[in-house]
Amino acid sequence: MNVFHINLLIDTIDILIVAYLFYRLLLLVKGTRAAQMIMGLIVLIILSFIAQWVNLHALNWILSSLKTVWVVTFIILFQPELRKGLTLLGKNRFLGFFLKLEESSMVSEIVKAVQMLVDKGLGAIIVIERNVGLKNFIETGTQIDSRISADLIVTIFTPPSPLHDGAVIIEKNRIIAAGCILPLSQNPRIQKSLGTRHRAGLGLSEESDAIVIMVSEETRTISIAADGKLKRNLDINALRNELIARIGIKSEEMPATA
Repeated sequence: MNVFHINLLIDTIDILIVAYLFYRLLLLVKGTRAAQMIMGLIVLIILSFIAQWVNLHALNWILSSLKTVWVVTFIILFQPELRKGLTLLGKNRFLGFFLKLEESSMVSEIVKAVQMLVDKGLGAIIVIERNVGLKNFIETGTQIDSRISADLIVTIFTPPSPLHDGAVIIEKNRIIAAGCILPLSQNPRIQKSLGTRHRAGLGLSEESDAIVIMVSEETRTISIAADGKLKRNLDINALRNELIARIGIKSEEMPATA
């Protein structure tokens, strides 16, 4: 194989990598406000080429001046998408092998708590941290650092508890904080009928790999948000199966349904 063929192979690999990155970027921003922003940036780039080609000096000068701030602007505008992209990278199975959290019988306690909340007609939002740290959101609430207990979770979400309006965050098999404030979803296609609790749960799942469980006090329904997707109207067994599948605990480790 001569030098020409080697260079051709390298160029082909280079093009394929860039094409794949653009493809993943488009999938990442599809259906979000960032898609329109990307189109705006593409228009500016096209205008820049046209200005250089036909010697539009004034326009070329303006666009050239903007180039110095394009990188910073890109980072600011696409901060949520970049964070989500890095999160997806961090969820790679190879990296996850080193970041895997210790898992125990917390699923049974969470499922038991959710059943009690449904029976009592109490609203709740429970966050299970996975590979991506949630320190920024933990700091918005009250730190607890207690072992997971269904009774404690129900107590937190029982009015007039001062923490019942926020989210409980579970980190490494412990309830680390309660009353936490979560980011609302930025998805423009989200159903308008969804309340703040569901929007917050979905929003956190868009920015991290956390699993978020929501209990509606109005309808007594159970929902789960993960990977930017929301599943609604789950029964208690469906919730248990979702947690087992996502957290990785084997079915035989779970207690039988009462």
